[in-house]
Amino acid sequence: MFDKDQFIHDCMNALAEGQGAIGELVAEAVSNGAGLMSALGEPQHAGVMPLYRSRDLTIINFVWAPCMILMPHNHRMPAVIGIYSGREDNIFWRRTATSIEATGARSLGVGEVAELDRDVIHSVLNPIGKMTCAIHVYGGDFFAPAEPRSQWDHETLVEQAWDVEQVKAIFRQSEQRFYGARECI
Repeated sequence: MFDKDQFIHDCMNALAEGQGAIGELVAEAVSNGAGLMSALGEPQHAGVMPLYRSRDLTIINFVWAPCMILMPHNHRMPAVIGIYSGREDNIFWRRTATSIEATGARSLGVGEVAELDRDVIHSVLNPIGKMTCAIHVYGGDFFAPAEPRSQWDHETLVEQAWDVEQVKAIFRQSEQRFYGARECI
């Protein structure tokens, strides 16, 4: 059974060992999706739910709304993503002289983990008609990063300053849009 307090403690201790050590902890946690779901509770809403936050470490339970898309963005800190319910599709981007361009993609399913370097730019899609749940562990304060973060407009790919409140609103709006559309059918 997943023990949230023990997981936080283990992640804090693993920081000095690097991203690979964090990746192993996340892989172990998401290897039992049902146990993790039981410990954290069935999601009632899409959102960004912090489990732990400090200057050096942030652990978040992300719940992606069905068919939700989040714009390209960077973290400016290492990140480990582990899926414990659903599916998460990532498109990876790189900077060009004037914007960004797509360079690849990776789809993560239940029990799968991705380690992202501090400079990775990615966008995220939940491609399925149910919520996707993931544990994200960041090597810094996700909500108040030491270095400025960026996001890129979906349509124009113009770089903008990261706006965490806008991101939280996207989670709410995506859920409302999905469930509103279902009621119209």
